[in-house]
Amino acid sequence: MQSPTATPPSPVCAPTGPLAGVRVLDLTQFILGPLCAQILGDMGADVIKVEPPSGELNRFIGPSRHPGMAAMFLGMNRNKRSVTLDLKKPEDKDALMQLVDQADVFIHSMRMDGAQRLGVDHATIAARNPRIIHACAPGYRSDGPRRSDPAYDDVIQGESGIADLNFLASGQVRYMPTVIADKFCGHSLASAIGMALFHRERTGQGQAVEVPMLETMLSFNLVEHLWEGGFDEPMGPLGYDRALMPQRRPFATKDGHVCAMATSDPQWQRVFTAFDRQDLAADPRFATVASRSLNFPALYGALGEEIARHTSAEACARLEIADVPHAIVRRLADLPSDPYLVETGFFHHYRHPQAGAMVATAIPTHFSQSPPQIRRPPPCLGEHTDEVFAELGIQRNKKTHA
Repeated sequence: MQSPTATPPSPVCAPTGPLAGVRVLDLTQFILGPLCAQILGDMGADVIKVEPPSGELNRFIGPSRHPGMAAMFLGMNRNKRSVTLDLKKPEDKDALMQLVDQADVFIHSMRMDGAQRLGVDHATIAARNPRIIHACAPGYRSDGPRRSDPAYDDVIQGESGIADLNFLASGQVRYMPTVIADKFCGHSLASAIGMALFHRERTGQGQAVEVPMLETMLSFNLVEHLWEGGFDEPMGPLGYDRALMPQRRPFATKDGHVCAMATSDPQWQRVFTAFDRQDLAADPRFATVASRSLNFPALYGALGEEIARHTSAEACARLEIADVPHAIVRRLADLPSDPYLVETGFFHHYRHPQAGAMVATAIPTHFSQSPPQIRRPPPCLGEHTDEVFAELGIQRNKKTHA
């Protein structure tokens, strides 16, 4: 677990995570790809971030203390080494291919046609290194009619039904106030790369890994929201009613809000008892899972009325007695001082050599035998170019990189 006052270990410390020894070439920009590559780096992979001489766009989005080290970049680029290459120049393209020769994973965030024009598509890269895992997350399937359409998080949120879910729940067509498509697809891509590496260990075969954003988010959304549509006779209305009802929101208290969720019959009986509502416990509408599922608005409305009579602390004390999951709703501004997060070292404090005192989130995943670690702070642009090329014995025409 990361200490809240820890400083990152020296960059030369040996990685200990489950992907230690794996070399990743990260040619991605924006959020999805860089987050995916950071996850792999957190798990021990040697991630070489290949950037144009001008740097990737995230280096300039948000506040910064050092040029090219803006807030957006800092959040998804630790545990990486930065190499600058102008891939429009033949000598730099050759240098990239020498990196490909010694890599295990190649990730890009280009459109399919763009990757093909640049010569970094799967067929070209695999011809150079048949064992490599070639990974990308395009907006749409590469074998479909939209293979080269551009797509960003907002577009995918709209197309995958997320904006409509907000309309069904609140009457407003809105995006989620987070880049949920980019982040979820980034995690999905990292997971898929890990599976492809496992397959390669068993078979020796490299392969292409593709996580299309639209289909991935549709699968994510429709786990519960396919709902009556799962009965093909014909498909009925989509949308899980409990998730979409107006009453599904944090419960207001005298001084704030709490969240709570009971599911089983015994849990609900304990909730009714804890709030001195034996009448609800005896109500046949709320007695079983099946009956409650038909009466969620009334159930949540009655519970909300009871919780509103108490302060947040009082309501949580009663929910604690009922032994159901619950918590006081925290504001974003309160998270850095949250006692649990402070005690467990969730916020990782360190000093960046150029940007100064910084805070990042710790690595949440735990492995008992191969612990991940934060080994490197986010790199400055081109910081490791000479180091990486010397380490891998790659020759490069330095005249073009004054």
